[in-house]
Order: sequence, then C-alpha cells, then structure tokens
Amino acid sequence: MAARRDTELVFGGTSARFHGTGEGLLGRESESREVDDGLRDPTGPGLVLVRGERGVGRSAFVRAAAERLRAEGVAVLSVTCVPDDGERPLLLALRLVMALEEHRTAAARHRPAPKPAVAALPAVQEGDSTAMAEALAAALAQPTRTAVVVDDAQHADAESLALLGGVDFERVLPRTRLLVTAVRHTASDSTSRPPRSSPTDRTSRSNRANRANRADRTDVADRTDVANRANQTDRTDRTDLAVERLARNRAAHTVVLPRLGPEDVTALVARRLRAVPDAGLVRRVHRLSGGIPGAVDALLVEWAGQGAIRMADGHAFLGAGTPAPVLPDGDRYVLALRSLGEPCWTVASALSVLWPLGRPAAALLAASTGLSATAVGHGIRGLVDEGIVDELPGQDGAASRGWTFRVPLLAHAVRERLGPLERSRLSAAAVGALWAGGGAAGGGAAATGAAHDDTPAAAILDEADAETYLPDRIAEAGILVDPERAVAELTVAARALYPDLDRRGMLRWYLGAVRLIEEPSARDLTVLRCGQAAYGCGDYPTARAAAEGIVSAPAEGLDPLTLYEAATLLVASAGAEKDWPALSRMGAASWWDGLPLPAVATVSGRVQALWQLEKWREALTLLSQTEPIWQTTPDSHALLELFGGVAELVLGRPDRFMRVLTTPEVPDLPHSKAFAMVIAQLDVLLGTGDLRRATALLATRGLAVELLPPCSLFLLRHLEGRWDEALPLARRLLVDDGLLNVIPGHHLIPARTAAVLLARGRVTSAGRLIGSARGQVDGPLEHILDHTDAEVLRTVGDLGRAEETLRRGLSAADDRGSVYGTDELWASLAEVHAEAGHTREAVACLERLERLVERMDSGRTRLLYLLTSVRVLRPDLPDSRGRLLKAVGLARERGQIFETAVTLTAAARANAGPAALLHEAYELFGETGAALWRFRTRAAMRETGLVVPGRKQATAENEHLLATLLAEGLTNRQIANVLRLSEDAVANRLSRLFARTGMRSRTEVVTAVLAGGPLTADGR
Repeated sequence: MAARRDTELVFGGTSARFHGTGEGLLGRESESREVDDGLRDPTGPGLVLVRGERGVGRSAFVRAAAERLRAEGVAVLSVTCVPDDGERPLLLALRLVMALEEHRTAAARHRPAPKPAVAALPAVQEGDSTAMAEALAAALAQPTRTAVVVDDAQHADAESLALLGGVDFERVLPRTRLLVTAVRHTASDSTSRPPRSSPTDRTSRSNRANRANRADRTDVADRTDVANRANQTDRTDRTDLAVERLARNRAAHTVVLPRLGPEDVTALVARRLRAVPDAGLVRRVHRLSGGIPGAVDALLVEWAGQGAIRMADGHAFLGAGTPAPVLPDGDRYVLALRSLGEPCWTVASALSVLWPLGRPAAALLAASTGLSATAVGHGIRGLVDEGIVDELPGQDGAASRGWTFRVPLLAHAVRERLGPLERSRLSAAAVGALWAGGGAAGGGAAATGAAHDDTPAAAILDEADAETYLPDRIAEAGILVDPERAVAELTVAARALYPDLDRRGMLRWYLGAVRLIEEPSARDLTVLRCGQAAYGCGDYPTARAAAEGIVSAPAEGLDPLTLYEAATLLVASAGAEKDWPALSRMGAASWWDGLPLPAVATVSGRVQALWQLEKWREALTLLSQTEPIWQTTPDSHALLELFGGVAELVLGRPDRFMRVLTTPEVPDLPHSKAFAMVIAQLDVLLGTGDLRRATALLATRGLAVELLPPCSLFLLRHLEGRWDEALPLARRLLVDDGLLNVIPGHHLIPARTAAVLLARGRVTSAGRLIGSARGQVDGPLEHILDHTDAEVLRTVGDLGRAEETLRRGLSAADDRGSVYGTDELWASLAEVHAEAGHTREAVACLERLERLVERMDSGRTRLLYLLTSVRVLRPDLPDSRGRLLKAVGLARERGQIFETAVTLTAAARANAGPAALLHEAYELFGETGAALWRFRTRAAMRETGLVVPGRKQATAENEHLLATLLAEGLTNRQIANVLRLSEDAVANRLSRLFARTGMRSRTEVVTAVLAGGPLTADGR
C-alpha cells in the first residue's frame, strides 16, 4: 500500500509524494468565520471582496466559502476573469447578466423572455454603460438565494467593475450576494499596506504615463519599452481604481488574506506530504516561500518531483544539501514576471543578484546591463506595482533603503536563468561595490574588469544573508575580481562556516578559491581542505574526488603530512559511500604501490581500509610490521595507536584500548583531529553498551553532549532509554543513506533502531529495516544485525530461523576472529536452544559466553551471563537467586533504563526479589515507550496477584498495541506468538476492539494507526 510505503523506516528512506491542493484551508479560520457570519446575516454585506497577494489563496478561500453556502441550499454561480478581459469593456457585466438570467430560467422551469440578457448584448456592442447598469441591476434581483463568485477581478474590465461599484445592493439583499476576489500586493510582513491606488497616491499614479514620456529619448529601445509600460500601467490603474471603488460601496466588506505563519506552514507541509515534516524542511519552505501557500505548493511539487524529500517512518526530510528548485516557465510567478516584458525582466534578473546592496543596486544594475537610469527606474517601479519586489521603507519616513523579492523562490528562479557570463559580471559589480565600501576585511583593490573608479560603495542590507552574500559573489565573479584577495576572503569565509551541515556555501567557496589558484601545491592544499570540509558536511562524492585527485598526481612540494591526510580522506570517503570493493582493493599493498606517496600515507591508508572492512587481524599484523613508519608524526602515531587498541578489543584483548582511554591528549594536535579521536573512543564504548565509561570519557575530555555527532548522540540516547529523542536522530541518519561510520559495528544504528521498534510492537518494521541495512558479502560484519534479526524471529515464534540467523552471525565473526558484539548472540542462541528443549546445546553456548566474561572487561557481558545462566539452568537451582540479585545490582550500577527493567522483570518472575520489582520495571518500560514489554509485564503482574495501575490506561495501551500489530501485517497466529496468548484469546481481543471503536475491518484499524489518529471509526 502507498501508505505503508510512506511509513517505512529503511535505508535511504522512500520518495515523498505531493498529495494535491484540494483539502480545506489552513490558517484562515478567523477570516472564514468573518465571511460566513456576514453572509448568513440578512442585513450583512451584499458584496464580499477578498484581497491578497498572488498565491495567497484568494480563489481557494472563496470557493470554500461558496461550497459552505451551497451546502446550506444557496445557488452558487461562478465567473472567472482572465488576462486581456480588461481590453473588452463591459464584458464582465455581460457575463454576470447571462449567468444570472440562465439561473433564473432554470429555477423557474420555464423559458420566459430574458429581458436583462436581451438588453445587455446591445449595451456591450454600443458601449452603453447606462443600459448595462439597468440590465445588471435587474439580473441581480434574483427570486431565490443566490451567490455569485467573481474570481480574479484584477483582470476584469474597469467599466464593469465601475458598474458593480455603483450597484445598490440594498435592493437585492438578502437574496443575492457577490463574492469577488482581486489581487492586492500588501507588504510582505503585514496586511496593513495601503492599496496600490489609494486616494493618497491616485493622482501621482494617474500621472505615471506623463513621467514615462519624459524618459531618455536618446535610447530608442528604452523609449519603446517605457511607452509600452505606460499603456499597460494606464489599463492597470483604471482597473485598480474600479476595484477600490467597489471596496468603498457601503454594502461591501473587504477581507485581506495574510501570509501563513510558521505553525500554519508546518501544518500545510504536513497535509501536502501526509507526513510529519522535519523542522529543517519547514524552515527552508517558510524562508523560500515567505509563507505564501501558492509558493509553498510550488516548492513542494518541485522537490517531490526530484525525489529530494525523503520519507521515513511517517516523517518527511529534505535530503542533505538539496538546493532550492528552479521554478518552471509555466509557474504563476514566472509567468507574472514574463508578462511584464522589458525592461522589467532584465531589471529583475539583475536585481536577483544585486538587491542585497540596497539603493546602490540601481546604479550598478544600469552599468552592468546597459540600460539607462530611467529605464531601470521604470523597471523597478513596474516590479513593485506588480508585486514582484517590495520597496524597503527607510527609517522615520526617509527614502527607501532598496528592494527585495516578495518570494525568495522567484529570486532564485530568475537568478538561475542568467548565463554564467551575466552572473559573473553582476557579481563582480557587487564585489567592487562592497570592497569599495569596506564590506570585507583587509581592504585592497576593487573589482577589476567590471568596476571603475566611480564604483558606488555599498553595504549589505539587513534583510540579506550577510554571512554568505559576499563570498557567493566573489566565487561567481571569478577572474573578474582581484584573485589574491578573492582567494583569501573565500578561504576565510569557508573556514568560518565549517562544518556547514546545511550546505549554505562552504564548498562553493572552496571550489571558487581552487579555480583562482595557479600555483599547483597551493591549489592541491586548498583542494584537500575542500575535500575535508565536504566530508564534514556529508558530501562524500566531493570529498572522495578531491582526495583521489591528490593521491593519484600530487603537486610537487606537498609535505608527507598533507599526503597522509589525503590518503586518510580517500579511505574514509570510500567507507562512507559503502564502496566495499574499492576498500578491499585499498587494503592491499599492490593498490598503493603505483602511487607517488610517502610510506606513512600508504600504510595509514591500508590500515584504515582494513579497519573499515573489519579485517582486524590483518590490520594488527600490518601495524606491527610498519611500526617505525607510523611512529614518525604525532598525528599518525595517535591515530594508529587508537586503531591498534580498537582492533585488539574486537579480537578479545581490551587492555590496550582501556589504556588509550586514559592516555593524555597529544599536544598540538589540531582540535578537529582530537575531537574525531574522542568520538571514535566514545562510539566503541557506546557500542559495547558501556554507558558509565562513555559518560566518564565525555566528562574527562570536557566534551558537551550537544556537540556530539548524530550517530554518537543516537547511541547515547538509546542506552539512556530516551528513545523518543533517539528515534528522530535515527530517522534522519537512515534517510541520509544510512551512515555506517560507527566502527566497529557499522550496523549499530539500524540494529539499535530496529530493537526500539521491536520493543514497541513494530515487529515487521524492525525486520524490514534490518533487511534494508544488509550489504555486500565483502563488506563489514553484519552480526550486529543478525542478533536483532533473530530477536524479531523469536518474537513471532520462529525459533528455527532465529537459530540459523544467530549461527550465521557467530560463524562470520569467528572467521575474522572478532568477539565484539558476540556476547549478545551467544546469550540469544543459548535461550533459543533452551526454549526448544535443547539443553546440552544451550549449556555449550552458555560456556562460550562465560569465557567471554573472563576475556572482556564488559559489564554487559557479565549481565548477559548472569541472566542467561538462570534461564538456561532453571531458576529453581540453589544459586539462581544469588545470580539474579547480582544481576539486579549490576544493572542498577550500569544505569540503563531498559536493561534495568528487563533485569528486574527476570528477578521478580524467578522469585529472586519482591514482586514490587514488577511495578518498578513497568514504570521503566513506560519511560522508554516499550509497549510490548509493558504488555508482558502487565501479564506477569496479574499472574502474581499484583494490581495493574491505571486500568483505563492499561486497556488503551492493550488496544493500541493490538492495533499496531495489525498495522504491521501480522496474522492472528503471529500476534498470539508475540503476545504469548492463544489464538482464541487474540480473536476475542480483536472482537472487543472492533466493538468498542466501531471499526469493521483490519483495514480501518491499519488506516487509523498509520494516520496517527484515535482508534475510532469516525476518527474522533
């Protein structure tokens, strides 16, 4: 099912879809009530005029109001105006008369002579406004309740609007009402801006044609453009005046629709995508659309069509680094701009680059495009009049500070349509103006080739992004500005923006600097910094390409440390892209032999490739053989010492890694490298379930939790039992192609996420996630996935496949000598054998687990052994109680909520502690949201005669868990296995669920669960 696909949680997510625009209105509740109250009032307005800017939803708002009237038995007639209607006087009046008379005839069920219609046609032909006014008034006098919708009246002819403005609606009330929509370009941050043709400026507007005639007559093209603009302006002004007169009719009521605020934009995006939108997605949508619903829809349609919005677990995310889309030629905003012709298009194109400079942009625009100052002025005025750009008011009534695009998405669309030479020239003009005004540190010459001595000085407007504007312009200007200064400023700006996870410009600036650097070694150094920055923000293809270029043909003069860093970046990028075949080749000496690299670079590269592939024995062998080489620099020594410690830990020798944890940080090690090493140590501890040592490491190194990468933070929150915080992190990570950077245990993120889903009853979802995370045979070990996969199979009662899966994982780990993570597999396999009645095999697994306890300094392994030994050797043995009491003490010491709850449950059920431990476990499971374990604990409490707290809540939780299992597609038999009930008991519970909710089928239940609503037939 489509809904099922949208709620999956799999690697890479699934593509989001745009679900139309026909569902209701958002953010218009107060305006809707205002209109409805007036239309229902017999003495209310005879004409409702709905104003608002392009795309704000005037038509949808009026259609919704009309449909509500229709539902109350009111006849609704519609007339839509289109461009060029204004060229045909009295056309709208004629269409209204014809529509009203046709309705009157149909309502009367006979065909009398339509007198108003007969009179209207000659009135149009003769231009007789008086006769048309009489015909219109007669047509409006309907015998039944009628509402007439006139949409997009800004396109109508001024003569018809003038007639409507003069109608005495008191004569036709309450039977006939008019609902009229017309564009009104209000200020972008309010709805209080005066109308375009308000009385205060109508005189100046009427003189616009005269001003146009005073244009620079030395330029024939300018003169033609200005004359055309004057004619168009005259027609527009007459229509605007007529709309204003319509609004002043004493029977009229005007409603101005504002833009949507952030909360309403969030709700709109959620409705369009049928998903919970990520906060980052909402921020970008609101910024690019300005809160205009039409722009929101245009943006989402384009992104969804490109597959840029990814769905995971009912949540929508924007892919990392996704650029704003370019609106197509048929988009309403592009068409509106195109319709203005020249010089407006050229002026808008240049302003899309120059507007952040404020008023100096006009002079720069003229100099860059060849237009006269007069043509530029008229072009800007036309853009303001038509709602393309806003004029930014000055302080305390001062002259305007400049202009800004009303819809940022349109500015992007226009800018992207510029050719590279045009953008370079405009950008160079901007750079010259900013440098002349001291807009960047360091001073120096202004732009060369585009700016002159009289280049106006400029500063960046507050409305623009001052952090990115100048570097973007320098990068686009290229060779048209001073290269030395450009490289310096681009490099400084790029470093300041690191890590630039939102991809605002860091990589563009590094690449811009690379294009300007001529000296080979300096260029390679900048390429490496660009690659490292790309890796930091998740652009692994760019990082890998940068590293490959350097290691394959390094420039002369590069020092060994630089080449060592390039090799490290190459291997890390290949690992992030999960290119296991390439890493296998990089793990061999032959791959590096032909490269002009120092030994420290080749050794480091090989070791890291083997590390990524989890070939720990080969990595240790190589380290021991090449120790004199990797001891040559502090960087390589610290890194490869860490590699050696992790490798020995994975192979069952933890002492070296424990020494690494307490080793002081290397002096003078760059902060980024010291941070990376601490994170690597932290991930190992979190992967082994050692929360206590992990938090101690953070405290010792002075590292705040807020600074942790998402992978590390997810693992931390998972162990802490803060699963509601962990799951959003997992969704984001998995949507971004499922990062596998946690080494060892590449698959910890999907495995731990699947464990959370399983504990919450989402059995099928957990299995599907595990399946999507599996990779190629020559990649890293997948035994971490095998453990969770087996738990899913055990939960549905498939012990045979669970045993097979666990044995496969243990065999793969044994082939590579790895014991990391095998404690969980041995414990699970012992329990599977015990449940199947294979006591001898279970004891053998327990013995293997006991040997791991002796080898590894791991609290988790000890706890698993204590719990598993009781389950395998029976809880009634003499020392079982002692083991369980030790387990409870150890679990409390380790401080992990879910693990503690599981241990308390085991102790209580084996009578190794007071039954009240079940109450404590029940509350702890509730903190994590482990619905399945809560259900089982309730059953255990009833078995021991304990009262389950909150009967009503317990019933609701039972029903929701049952509905969740249905939504997961489980059969009654599978549900019985999951809940440890009989099939008859499951059938009875389903019957009660259907009876209480009013639902009649599993499909209805599934739909309710996927929608996240209440379990009722009507959704209330």
